[in-house]
Amino acid sequence: MVHRTVIDTEQLPPTERFGMWLDLVARTAAPLRIRSDHQHDFRARAEFVELGPIRLVRYRYPSLAAVRTPKLVRRTEVDFHMLALTTNGTGIAGQAGRESRLGAGEFTFYDGSRPHEVSHLGDGNGAEHAASIVALVPYGALPLTPDQLAPLLAGRMSASEGVGALVAQYLTRITSHPEQYQQADAERLGGVALDLIATMLGRYLVAEDEMPREVRRRALLAQVRAYVQRCLGDAGLTPATIAEAHHISVRSLHRLFEEEHATVASYIRQLRLERCRRDLADATLAHRPVQAVAARWGFRDKAHFSRAFRAAHQLTPQAYRELHLQQARIVNSTASAVNPGPTY
Repeated sequence: MVHRTVIDTEQLPPTERFGMWLDLVARTAAPLRIRSDHQHDFRARAEFVELGPIRLVRYRYPSLAAVRTPKLVRRTEVDFHMLALTTNGTGIAGQAGRESRLGAGEFTFYDGSRPHEVSHLGDGNGAEHAASIVALVPYGALPLTPDQLAPLLAGRMSASEGVGALVAQYLTRITSHPEQYQQADAERLGGVALDLIATMLGRYLVAEDEMPREVRRRALLAQVRAYVQRCLGDAGLTPATIAEAHHISVRSLHRLFEEEHATVASYIRQLRLERCRRDLADATLAHRPVQAVAARWGFRDKAHFSRAFRAAHQLTPQAYRELHLQQARIVNSTASAVNPGPTY
């Protein structure tokens, strides 16, 4: 699964919990000075998920107020932007002379290289925990400069409609179930997140027809990728059907992928082969015929699938399956010998 780190203050005695949280925040990319009325028993949790170029953090904590002072800004070696989604409670965000009140289902945006303030109150007038999901995005990862992004600082953006809803669903899904994603996919997952975030921010900055070309390109590319992944099992998926679904010409679609150093067809084939490889290595799917696995992911021709799979993995699909199932049996056999009886 993707690399994940969990910090839970409930592992410590109540008197040590707030100090642990302060130490955790001090070691993050954007340290803050924190105040809370719950210092005597600060039950909080943070889950860090690493996705290549970006880091996602899922937070749950008692009501608090925090400030990023100029001194703390100077201590930061790498400049980050932060996109914060409020998932429970209400808050106030302030930066660059702007202040916004935020509710659950709303984003705000910060520049980590500048001072800012934030307070977050849990529901029930603070009786419940507050919660948020934060994406830490390094400078340069977005196709927009800090100056271009400045009008968005401490602003409100909807997470319940349009592209904002897609971003919220994507970040929520990954941070809720990181165990469902492989470390080998982390870089690509991070890239999709960046494309979606750039699209959302771009739409709030300017009208679509004035949006910077690179933002529009990456937005369209993210939409095409998402469409391809949804339709992989359709054997009729072709550059022509993809172009038609996105109201562009096939030539424009091919140009879109030129900058990705891949063709549309090779991208589809790569994704299909990866899904087949994953299914063939899955012991729970060992009963399913190889051709059924291939058909599930859009390969209609058995011989074509076998040639493509062998070119990618240097083994036939059946040989690949047998090798990985044998490795699984060896691991399970060893585990049974180590634990011959029940454990409690």
